[in-house]
Amino acid sequence: MAATVWKGHLTFGLVSLPVKLVTAARAETISFNQLHKHDNSRVKMKIFCAAEDKEISRAEIVKGYEYEKDRYVVVEDEEVKKMAPKTARVMEILEFVKEQEVDPVYYESSYYMAPEEAGEKPYSLLLESLKRSGYVAVAKIAMHNREHIVILRPSGQGITLHTMYFEDEIRKTEAFRADSSGVTEKELSMAMMLVEALAAKFEPSKYKDNYRENLRAMIEAKIAGQEVVVPSEAQQVKVIDIMDALKASLAALKKPAEPAVEEEKPKARHKASA
Repeated sequence: MAATVWKGHLTFGLVSLPVKLVTAARAETISFNQLHKHDNSRVKMKIFCAAEDKEISRAEIVKGYEYEKDRYVVVEDEEVKKMAPKTARVMEILEFVKEQEVDPVYYESSYYMAPEEAGEKPYSLLLESLKRSGYVAVAKIAMHNREHIVILRPSGQGITLHTMYFEDEIRKTEAFRADSSGVTEKELSMAMMLVEALAAKFEPSKYKDNYRENLRAMIEAKIAGQEVVVPSEAQQVKVIDIMDALKASLAALKKPAEPAVEEEKPKARHKASA
């Protein structure tokens, strides 16, 4: 069971209900430790005071904010806690908006929001209201030493919360645009045919991290003292006329379906004996 990351009350007009948040997703990756090249022993980082030229303990560390070059004001943990806004304990719904109006670039992290025992009925009321109205709720919450704008949306049998980036955190760039005036109707029609031919129901279980699996296979082979077979490199695609590329893509999709074959993973094989 995932650990609770926030507990408090959600306010919906004059309705208040106790809720808790648990992390909905987390990245999985292969992690490595740093070792000394000559003896494979773990490398440990020491905390060092540059001014006194000596190692110090963690107990001697305080938080500092640099307001000018090499000038700091010290801030205590208790002082930080006292600055927490009311949203540290109360999450207030500010308004309701259509989900399609929210650009996914604003989404940051996802959490499952569950009701405490005393809040099950108002929680269910909010969930059904979101489902029937087609709206998502915009709320404010403070956690992890910062305040967030969040989206609450119905997801299956419950409500999922997404923390959002603020407007000033979204990077604007003029390069992130395209001129569509050069696209012909014939090209667009062909591209739409390719889109329809590749259209499918979204099933997350179909996708996997081949890079992570390749790394795991390589590590297991090294542990067993076996040789690792490196996966084949991707072939560079030649740039050709866009209409020829679209026609070739559609033609390939129309070929008789062959039995699905999973991408080959690196396999371990025993080293040849001397």
